[in-house]
Amino acid sequence: MKKTTTAIVATLAALALGSSALATMEIQKEYKAKDPKANCASCHVDKMPKKDKADLNDFGKKVGEAKGADGKIDWAKVPAAK
Repeated sequence: MKKTTTAIVATLAALALGSSALATMEIQKEYKAKDPKANCASCHVDKMPKKDKADLNDFGKKVGEAKGADGKIDWAKVPAAK
């Protein structure tokens, strides 16, 4: 019973932490509404980032800093991309 409970808690924690760190389709759609030329390279170093290696550029880091606890981005805190 303890092993099962521990495994469930660990899985839920990993999902919560992992999903909040990744860019979501919702975030991309929100930004694309503001900048129609937006793509993955707008926030990431690589043109097509891999899930396990998604390095952020300066703009991507600023977007991450503007992300609230609820996972929503406060776009007013994000300066325009260059």
